[in-house]
Amino acid sequence: MLVIKRKVNESILIGDNNVSLSEPIEIIISEILGDRVKIAINAPDEVKIIRKEIKETLEFNQNAVTSISRDKMSELKANLKKK
Repeated sequence: MLVIKRKVNESILIGDNNVSLSEPIEIIISEILGDRVKIAINAPDEVKIIRKEIKETLEFNQNAVTSISRDKMSELKANLKKK
């Protein structure tokens, strides 16, 4: 992991000619207020950008759906019908 310090309006570039991107990804520190940092990201359209907690939630939900057995689903369905 690379850790660097940046000030407001400073940026870093990710990617180079060896990466199959049309242009490098640029991360810009746009604002710092207390313990919060606002960043701006310039990236090619082919780069998907998503917050980590959203990705983790999606993966958790997908794993939960696939790990439920048919018996458990039938039991849940029966219990819901009773109500």
